[in-house]
Amino acid sequence: MLYLCIPSHNEAPTVGLLLWKIRKTFQAFPREYEILVADDGSTDATSDILEPYAKSLPLTVLRHSERRGYARSVEALLRMAVDRTDRPKRDSAIIMHADFAHGPEYLPDIIRQLDGGADIVVTEATLQGETRRSARLVRRWARWLLRGIRVSGVQDIVSGFVAFRLICLRSALKDRSGPLLTSEGWAAQAELLARVAQQARRIATVGVVERHDLHQRPSRIDPWPLARTLWREGGRLKIRSGRPQAGPRGGMGRAEDEELEESPR
Repeated sequence: MLYLCIPSHNEAPTVGLLLWKIRKTFQAFPREYEILVADDGSTDATSDILEPYAKSLPLTVLRHSERRGYARSVEALLRMAVDRTDRPKRDSAIIMHADFAHGPEYLPDIIRQLDGGADIVVTEATLQGETRRSARLVRRWARWLLRGIRVSGVQDIVSGFVAFRLICLRSALKDRSGPLLTSEGWAAQAELLARVAQQARRIATVGVVERHDLHQRPSRIDPWPLARTLWREGGRLKIRSGRPQAGPRGGMGRAEDEELEESPR
């Protein structure tokens, strides 16, 4: 089972199209999947857009009456996936954004890496449509700004389009007595990756194009305050994850050492 975890706040113009594209992708590339959407205190028509899709797709909507933020929404979705699975060594959660920046057409590439034994798959993005040079620079230098967080072998540590095998995610959650994520936004994305990477034996990366030109709206990124936040969080968080043993491309990684459930996907 694949759990597609989609945090959303005021994404009515794109969330329906994203769900439709996900359905088309899995019609062409069949897999068992569920879609988990967090409607995080949206004040637009997001709730109305999602309602009919719940009747035609394997969709669960988690609604927050007030906005709780990206990190709490993502963590709630991931905990839901962990609670639902009965095959954590096989099942995975894939996080993607509701603004259509993350294309469903890349899901087969991510899934092939999971099928090949990767415990985590990180998309490393070429940005398209983000016109402000300052925003591009912050993204490029995010790994340096978040100097206290290191995931060996991964360059785009603030990627928000990432897949986790649920056995690793469950272990990361058990290691924490409180919330898994203590930061917000891009810093939370890096924190999540680093914490789960400590439980992983193999990490793979997939190149994608991240689109910021499909949803015409003012950017939610204010580059210089974001850079200061990343620098501050990079000094506070100290999470180091060494490179898991990769093995040959297409190998089984964790599955070579642990017995997987015999039931098919």
